[in-house]
Amino acid sequence: MDLVNVKINGINESIEVEKGTTYLEISDKFKHRYDNPILLAQDGGEIYELENKINKNCEISFLDITSSEGYRVYQRSVAFLAIYAIKKLFGSKTKIFVEHSINNNFFCEIPELEITSDLLKKVYEEMTDIVNKDIKIQKNVVSTEIGREIFNNLAMYDTADALKYVRNSNIYLYRIDEFYDYFYGPMVPSAGRIGKFDIVKYDEGFLIQFPIISNPNELNEVKDLPKLYQVYRESSKWAGILGVSTVGALNDAICSGKIKDIILISEALHEKKIANIADMITEQKKNIVLIAGPSSSGKTTFANRICTQLKVNGLKPSIISLDDYYLNREDSPIGDNGKPDFEVLEAIDVKQFNEDMTKLLAGETVQLPTFNFKTGSREYRGNFIKLNADDVLVIEGIHGLNEKLTSSIPKSKKFKIYISAITQLNIDRHNRIPTTDTRLIRRIVRDNNFRGFNALSTFDIWPTVVKGENKNIFPFQEEADIMFNSALIYELCVLKQFAEPLLFDIDRNVPEYIEAKRLIKFLDSFLNVNCKEIIPSNSIIREFIGGSCYVN
Repeated sequence: MDLVNVKINGINESIEVEKGTTYLEISDKFKHRYDNPILLAQDGGEIYELENKINKNCEISFLDITSSEGYRVYQRSVAFLAIYAIKKLFGSKTKIFVEHSINNNFFCEIPELEITSDLLKKVYEEMTDIVNKDIKIQKNVVSTEIGREIFNNLAMYDTADALKYVRNSNIYLYRIDEFYDYFYGPMVPSAGRIGKFDIVKYDEGFLIQFPIISNPNELNEVKDLPKLYQVYRESSKWAGILGVSTVGALNDAICSGKIKDIILISEALHEKKIANIADMITEQKKNIVLIAGPSSSGKTTFANRICTQLKVNGLKPSIISLDDYYLNREDSPIGDNGKPDFEVLEAIDVKQFNEDMTKLLAGETVQLPTFNFKTGSREYRGNFIKLNADDVLVIEGIHGLNEKLTSSIPKSKKFKIYISAITQLNIDRHNRIPTTDTRLIRRIVRDNNFRGFNALSTFDIWPTVVKGENKNIFPFQEEADIMFNSALIYELCVLKQFAEPLLFDIDRNVPEYIEAKRLIKFLDSFLNVNCKEIIPSNSIIREFIGGSCYVN
């Protein structure tokens, strides 16, 4: 018998098993030592589905829903169960669209059916039955051409179209009974490893409700976010105008030479929206415009473009960055890691900011500060400003939507804008593109181009950035008077050429390699486009790839 030694991290135990034993078999021996069902195995810088076989000595870690990779697997697997249940109940060619995420729950639509409580109850009961029976999710290797044939026969033409651009000769398909589907990531081996979930009506569709990653015994809240939901609707409308709603359709457009038109129309849609927002500010006679959004949303470019449109309307805007009101570094609040926390509102000199804004609104002259990031202190360099009747302050910073920031300023004077890169297209109808991934790729490219950081450095700070967004930005997004979607439907085809070399440069021996490999696989879905000369110099994407007209 040919044996291999397997060390299991986390519980510090080793076991000798026969070569060819699966991770699943080993996980079953130790499942009683874990609080949640085991979903994946990690061996060094690689992630393995539990059905994979072990053929050498190794150190492995088992991942559950509380890890980022495990959570993705959980969401993907529950979505597969929902798709299968709907097709089993209402016909194999029923179209289900997994559209976007609302508070970590997936919003889905079935265009052919009226979504009722009774329908969703049937779907939930069918899914629960599959879980209770612990039905196996089979993984099958087929040629790419056979895969396309399968999906054409299932009337899943968008998936078949996406597979046209897959470089591998073989692909993995997942199967429950006789239903096949294609997913961009691993699955659980069987339905019994899925715990809590729910299916609830939301507007014209429904939400697949998932557990909270930090507390799998409770489900994510179903929040009513009408303004954000409207942005998603607008994004779908824009995708329809462009004739591009999936990656396959975008790649088709590139191959047929239509990408120039897509770029120009995308940019025109942005410009029209920004002009409409400027008209609202002008008509409502607002003096202070507050712009906030998560990292890599394009806030700086957007602020400059809104100023241009305000000037067209005869106003005189001035941009102020909240960063210039940081407390001196020695006075900054300390975070849980023992380091200064620049993400919280308390890191801003809110008192001084309100005093300055109140004076400006009263017509007084104010000297604005400049924060010196090298010395960690605020400086005054003679930047005096005074507001006239037709002047507007455009203030950009992460806390702009938080009413505590501008508590002394009347609401009648303020206009709040939330900006984020809300992805307009999906890979296909069952594989969505997370907004967070788009922003992370933007940031990797920008950090390298303009801050001298490699991708590893960006990955290192990203969890802290996301944590700050969840605490300081997303809870206030519905406070905005208007939301602006800064995503451009073509951008990942452009960002790919900048991001891929940076991701490939990450060593497989560092923990960040797993995330880098995931993004490389994701970007592999897109054809590369070298069209920098077509992209306008005031485009939001220029903030990340370079060539922006707003750079001094």
